[in-house]
Amino acid sequence: MSIVLVVANETLGGRDLLAAVRARATADPSTEFVLCVPQTRPKAGLVIYDDAVFDAAQARVDLALAFLHDDGVRAIGEVGDPDPFTATMDAVREHRPSEIIISTYPATRSGWLRRDLIERVGAATRLPVEHIVADIENDGLPFDVTLAVANRTASGHELLDALRTRAAEDQARGRGRLFLVVVPQEGGDGHAARRARTRLKLVLERLRAEGLLAAGMIGDPDPYTAILNALQYFRVDDIVISTFEETRSGWLRTDLIERVRQSTGKPVQHVVHHETERAA
Repeated sequence: MSIVLVVANETLGGRDLLAAVRARATADPSTEFVLCVPQTRPKAGLVIYDDAVFDAAQARVDLALAFLHDDGVRAIGEVGDPDPFTATMDAVREHRPSEIIISTYPATRSGWLRRDLIERVGAATRLPVEHIVADIENDGLPFDVTLAVANRTASGHELLDALRTRAAEDQARGRGRLFLVVVPQEGGDGHAARRARTRLKLVLERLRAEGLLAAGMIGDPDPYTAILNALQYFRVDDIVISTFEETRSGWLRTDLIERVRQSTGKPVQHVVHHETERAA
């Protein structure tokens, strides 16, 4: 069995990268792929939450694995060191691949290329290194991605119904959809992170039980910042935001829905969670 190490971050779902993986898997179905995603620090927010940084990389791994497994590809994945060279070398030492694929943005946008990552990895490992350039901003992805944002309303049936409807529409037109769930923390302490993670786990279990391809991350306590950070990490087609009714929602009092529409230019669906129905 051959092992192929795939190193990528924001370009992980690029068409050419997926085509290269599929070609190798078709030629040798026993090939196992190891996905390595280095962590990336967010640009938005005054405070950097380490849990959220790790979660963003893990969500990218989880979404890629869900897509590849659905395609019949043997793959595992891990979150790597923030430095892509260190992350690659750590993965090489642990998994002993026979070749490496590194996916980057074009040279004008790639910090990895400015640091000569391809040449340094080839010299250090003496393994075949294939460099794949992914311009996903212009080329798009072979699937759609919905960003779903919720906190205490994450487990409501209203959010699940909205996401289920999107998946059904895509299935009818023969296109895949991945769901990225972001649960902002209510505060910056460890208890807040644990509560957010519990809610995230619950909503992901419900989505996966419906057969939907989903991954998630906890986010900055400010939902607007959490959304901006998610958009830095992922190419998203549309956004679903779940809140309580206006009389109970702090998010609506800060005009979150309209601010996100204005700043992102993406379709935003507002899903209202009715507490009275849940209590009944």
